[in-house]
Amino acid sequence: MHTKNMVTAGKKISEASKVMIMIHGRGASAEDILSLANYLPVKDFALIAPQASGGTWYPYSFMAPPAQNEPYLSSALSVIKEITADVIAQGILPENIYFLGFSQGACLTLEFVTRNAQRYGGAVAFTGGLIGDKIYQENYTGDFGGTPVFIGTSNPDPHVPVDRVLASEKILQQMHAAITVKVYPNMGHTVSQDEIEQATKLIFKSQI
Repeated sequence: MHTKNMVTAGKKISEASKVMIMIHGRGASAEDILSLANYLPVKDFALIAPQASGGTWYPYSFMAPPAQNEPYLSSALSVIKEITADVIAQGILPENIYFLGFSQGACLTLEFVTRNAQRYGGAVAFTGGLIGDKIYQENYTGDFGGTPVFIGTSNPDPHVPVDRVLASEKILQQMHAAITVKVYPNMGHTVSQDEIEQATKLIFKSQI
């Protein structure tokens, strides 16, 4: 089970006007995902990266039936919900909270924000989609109110099928996210420079 074990960087929440919650991939670490902040215009942000117990948020593929990934999936979502609530309790409005994840962390990012849709600052999913053997639309409630969301992915990707990315895009569109999906031919399972540039422009509203 996961605990609220976090690594922080950037500004203190008490001194920041914006916060980004960064979610690492399978077999990676909070420090790994925090390193991506070096390439993004977030120097004025407080950065929070939770650490998964054992380095993985849930044991099986994100395309497995959700029950197979329990209780770890629910535990992971609870950790993110608790961190988000803590940030709001410290005076940061939801529209100033951003989310970013890679791979398993991107899937968890999308799953969390779509289960708890409201106007956030933005969300970045580097290679990810909504979780489950199919899309469980009944899990997703709320209205993004124009929250900018970027999903980048490779075609093909060894873990994330493009059709799941596109199905996820459709759900977020229906919930009024301002979503942009970019599919990169044969990019591989990585984060590309172009994805960084897209996130910079679309989510953080900065020019390259």
